[in-house]
Amino acid sequence: LSDKESKLRLIGNLPYNISTPLLFHLLKQAYCIQDMHFMLQKEVVDRIVASPGNKVYGRLSIMIQYHCMTESLFKINKEAFSPPPKVESAFIRLIPYEKPPYEAKDISLLELVTSKAFGQRRKTLRNSLKDLLTEDQILALDIDPGLRAETLDIKQYVALSNQLYHNQNSPD
Repeated sequence: LSDKESKLRLIGNLPYNISTPLLFHLLKQAYCIQDMHFMLQKEVVDRIVASPGNKVYGRLSIMIQYHCMTESLFKINKEAFSPPPKVESAFIRLIPYEKPPYEAKDISLLELVTSKAFGQRRKTLRNSLKDLLTEDQILALDIDPGLRAETLDIKQYVALSNQLYHNQNSPD
């Protein structure tokens, strides 16, 4: 079997209450997954595919887009179900990258940086990341420390996490 033929293809209808933890768990297994097609609450799909500057862009967007190409395929109306649910659904395709477009030296640090940055969304990076990086370190990456979390793209988050990695792994 070729590599592609031996990889898993996942298809499912994920309940809202477990969709995010399940997706994060699956990302850790992305190396053995060819693609994933899921029906999710539309709000979750919108968050996954959001781009910087969008009000629903956040940690979920960054972490899934770091690992996968994402595509919202179509919306599923409430009337397609009996009884109709209170929420809209949508179908999404996630295709794990063989190699991410930007290489994070430590994925747990990328998770930490995004978690801190979005933990208090209205704070600037200067304030939300002050326990991890200095203002000068953020500036050295050509990132304005006065920006808010939702304005940075994945490449910038990877740069921040790689700076943190460098801080933790270089002799003082």
